[in-house]
Amino acid sequence: MIQSVGGMAKYSATDLDKFAEKLKTDGICLIPQLFEQKLIDEWAQAFEKLFRDRQNQPGGLAPREVARYYLTLPWVAPFANQSVFANPVIMGILERVFYQEYVMVQMGVDLPLQGSDYQETHRDFRPLFSDQIVTPLYALAVNFPLVEVTAENGPFQMARGTHLLPREESLRKIASGEIPMESFYMQPGDVIVRSPLALHRGSPNRTNQPRPMVVMGYAMHWLHTPKVDLTLPRDYYESLPQELQQMIRCQVVEELPQEKVETYINFKY
Repeated sequence: MIQSVGGMAKYSATDLDKFAEKLKTDGICLIPQLFEQKLIDEWAQAFEKLFRDRQNQPGGLAPREVARYYLTLPWVAPFANQSVFANPVIMGILERVFYQEYVMVQMGVDLPLQGSDYQETHRDFRPLFSDQIVTPLYALAVNFPLVEVTAENGPFQMARGTHLLPREESLRKIASGEIPMESFYMQPGDVIVRSPLALHRGSPNRTNQPRPMVVMGYAMHWLHTPKVDLTLPRDYYESLPQELQQMIRCQVVEELPQEKVETYINFKY
């Protein structure tokens, strides 16, 4: 069995094989109740304060269309947590689909507020070569919400299997209804691992409460990822095992800046 870390759900090697297979065929897999409620509560409380602080800082939030924002999480407690970014279940899935060394390149939050709308259906990365050559899984996003995700507060939507198809063919099949644009409702503690090449979009948050969704990005070691950054304080970075230091693509600084200016660039394909 995969050992529990901090009260997280246990999954066997067979379970991880099934998750990895779903990821390859569907472009997405849902891991139910991976994180315990206590951890989610700690993150949610800390995030609420962080969001309020960032709202009052020039450049503290990166706009992503109307009433939708992105912010990078600081590498401090509770967010700097090995049982999350180096979770053995998540790592077990990544190791089954990445055939070379991979690195962590992103840890932030997608945040639609009341007044947000549907995003344009898009990919987050280009194919490696062209749409006529199927791109292997060379980058993955890991998402988990800090609140329950319902039909009303902006569920992530994705068309399964479109990471394996040319973009224009996928769009035609979505438009005709042959491939549905599926909403993913989630409970606190649930985790999604997905291919950013699968066509997807954010949906409107019609409630008066923010819907924070954590996103952690992982990619093959050779991939250049200019649109996000990770900055770790030296004391924390040097406390990590060497294999985790090598896994995180980051800037190491003596102290984290007091005010974070977001540098997110919104690429869509």
